[in-house]
Amino acid sequence: MKTAGQQTFCITGGCGYVGYRLACSLHKKGAKIILFDTIPPNQELPEDIVFIQGDIRDYAHVEKAITGADCVLHLASYGMSGREQLNPPLIEAVNVQGTQNVLKACIELGVSRLVYTSTFNVVFGGQVIENGDESLPYLPLHLHPDHYSRTKSLAEMAVLNANGTALKDGSDVLRTCALRPAGIYGPGEQRHLPRIVSYIEKGIFRFVYGDPCSLVEFVHVDNLVSAHELAAEALTSEKEHRSAGQAYFISDGRPVNNFEFFRPLVEGLGYPFPKLRLPISLIYFFAFLTEMVHHLIGPLYNFQPLLTRTEVYKTGVTHYFSMTKAKVELGYEPQEYNLDEVVQWFRSRGHGKKSHGSSLSRLLRDVLFVSALVAVAFSFLPLVGS
Repeated sequence: MKTAGQQTFCITGGCGYVGYRLACSLHKKGAKIILFDTIPPNQELPEDIVFIQGDIRDYAHVEKAITGADCVLHLASYGMSGREQLNPPLIEAVNVQGTQNVLKACIELGVSRLVYTSTFNVVFGGQVIENGDESLPYLPLHLHPDHYSRTKSLAEMAVLNANGTALKDGSDVLRTCALRPAGIYGPGEQRHLPRIVSYIEKGIFRFVYGDPCSLVEFVHVDNLVSAHELAAEALTSEKEHRSAGQAYFISDGRPVNNFEFFRPLVEGLGYPFPKLRLPISLIYFFAFLTEMVHHLIGPLYNFQPLLTRTEVYKTGVTHYFSMTKAKVELGYEPQEYNLDEVVQWFRSRGHGKKSHGSSLSRLLRDVLFVSALVAVAFSFLPLVGS
């Protein structure tokens, strides 16, 4: 068995936030890295990291990227948040067909290890889960409120079912595992945090919703990077293939109210934290209407929804999971982080409140905004007696 420094890792989605951070970490340990993505990284790569541009939906591209790899870290996906969630054909093609291409290439090319980056959502669809574990069944596919979660479930099932499949060259079998991370954060994260900061700066973040005691989880990017490295190592013979065929929930291990988690970011950028709390049912209904409008006019104007139904559930309904299995089988020990680095990252790029309006004007804007929200929601309700 090759040592860590002698191994070659192919990272699909390798130019994304987590993929690039993972590549740098493995590279520092001496590993050879192949990054596979549709676009080049926006940061300079060390000369000995190989970048292969391609589309995971094209098997020939996947085959080229994976050739020579000892382990594949499959992070590529589509449709996680915002308007991306409202493009079912592309979500299906990337998450399901793309994963099938990765599995086929591993088997054809004799790659014996595959770590798949999944999601909490394979078991969660809006129901309360407190300290859940990996014995929970998959959420029935028809109950997923979004295509991303449904396709990630299908892909995870395919990956874990492929565990033990004989490689074509007869040298070994394919060993697979899946990581189910919580919401990812860290300095430079580009998918969720800029959208949140945009809402804060535009004055849209005027209210919170749901039970103030509801708890969700997050995972710092460096904890997630560590989990990937440990999972890949646990697929080796030296670790008795202990992670083969297994799924693991991965988070910081500190359940917290979603809005309280982001309080340091809001206040760190100089904005007041909202005091108004709305019922989650109203926000969910508003998100549903927004999705319907996007379905009608999206082909002409692909606007960014304020929230989708899935995002309402993920932020407003309690769901958190035990890290026991990951700790025992992978040796995963999440380090403690906060949002200080994130606040500094945004401030260093010119974000932060420049001027302060009066409290009265802010109150008036809040009232007008919520009134408009309620008016839109109620305009879609049937009239009494009609």
